[in-house]
Amino acid sequence: MTAFNLPALTLATSCPRDVDVVIFGVAESAGAPVLVGVPDEIEQRAAKLYGRGLATVARDLGADAAPGSATTLAGADGVRLIAVGLGETDVTPEQVRRAAGNGVRTAAGLAGDRALRVAICLDAVEPEVVKGAAEGALLGAYRFVKVSGQQPKEAVASITVVSSSAKPEARRAVEAAKTVAAAVCLARDWVNTPANVLYPETFADAAKTAVKGTKIDVEILDDKALERGGYGGITAVGGGSSRGPRLVRFSYAPRGGKSHLALVGKGITFDTGGLNLKTSDGMYTMKCDMAGAAAVLAATRAIAQLGLKVRVTAYAAMAENMPSGTAYRPSDVLTMYGGTTVENVNSDAEGRLVMADALARAGEDSPDLILDVATLTGACMVALGERVAGLMASDDQAADHVLDAAESAGEAFWQLPIPDGTRKKLDSKVADLRSGGNRYGGALTAAAFLHHFVPDGTPWAHLDIAGPAFNDEGPYDYVPSGGTGMAVRTLVALAQSLQN
Repeated sequence: MTAFNLPALTLATSCPRDVDVVIFGVAESAGAPVLVGVPDEIEQRAAKLYGRGLATVARDLGADAAPGSATTLAGADGVRLIAVGLGETDVTPEQVRRAAGNGVRTAAGLAGDRALRVAICLDAVEPEVVKGAAEGALLGAYRFVKVSGQQPKEAVASITVVSSSAKPEARRAVEAAKTVAAAVCLARDWVNTPANVLYPETFADAAKTAVKGTKIDVEILDDKALERGGYGGITAVGGGSSRGPRLVRFSYAPRGGKSHLALVGKGITFDTGGLNLKTSDGMYTMKCDMAGAAAVLAATRAIAQLGLKVRVTAYAAMAENMPSGTAYRPSDVLTMYGGTTVENVNSDAEGRLVMADALARAGEDSPDLILDVATLTGACMVALGERVAGLMASDDQAADHVLDAAESAGEAFWQLPIPDGTRKKLDSKVADLRSGGNRYGGALTAAAFLHHFVPDGTPWAHLDIAGPAFNDEGPYDYVPSGGTGMAVRTLVALAQSLQN
């Protein structure tokens, strides 16, 4: 599998003279559009070219402050200008992140035979805003490298974030943005890779390779080790495929790290639905059903590269859910890791089974917080749409902690309840519990099932990213078509908040 290489990114206090594209902002102030971040020399050169001010030219060509808008203008000496909407003048890091991503994505579409040098001029000063501009620019430059014998052409060679701040905090923000953006793009690459290339064995190998040179210890359990260890959920789900399942464990234990965060990710490398076969249309994008595992593994790498002082143990439960003579059946009773028996209700509800094994194992590490990430239910997409992920938790304190991290990272989550009585829907006549309830509140029932495998008293949160993990439509802002890398930034921000 071929990885996307990030463009070179630098921070400068003035706009380089040799750039091909300059991206500046348009914000709304007192109901009127105003230009943001335009370098003086660009303003002067544009005035000579057009014979009038750049603000007038931009307005006449349709540039406005609406977030998501991008207008391309010709500039003097071959420099092209892109005006991007920022919304109101009092911008947040996420507004800048989106505008920068939108601008770079637009610039990439202008590339010909030569990769472009791009400058981001959005008047970013505060470290978090600088970081937002840098992250958005790098994420907007992302392109999935096709499975092809042809060498892909670079669209963006370099990006310069222009900021009047020369403080060390600004430079550290840019370096952190590089690390986080690289992790998001790694998760995107894994999600976008076809399932005949990325399956449990190769995914586990890729994860191990990705953390070489870091302070992360790696343990990989293959199908035989999983069977010996009593991982009944993972072995059942993976039993229908000729490609055996895997459980990958990352352990990062820095000196001085006292808080302990456990991350668990769903890694179904392809989901046919098993014997409860999906429709052909519903199956087509199911290479993305390992996005939760991609997120926790990529985020753990970033946490280690940033040197955050927090212990992290990550589990990625990997399996391919296929129909065959060895596939598990509806009504089968499975013995999970730790001894709980589960009556399987639907073989297309496989994610919660592999996650249950991993959650039970993660609980043995005695973490301070367990967080799981999964493309778990279509019900969550029905409730929240395709751009907002669901959050369910053991208590409001755990939920608030994750929501605060998501807000600082610029990712959209919405808390859903696990009402009293939800667990009752999982009662079984033949086992300790059923894997599902009735047709109502499917996301909540799935969360209640997962919570059963978390040790009593351990704070826990569940992120259902089924909607925003994969964008099946056109790109927007810094979000590409295909894998999005959803939750990586939130996990890194959460780890930062847990540092001692």
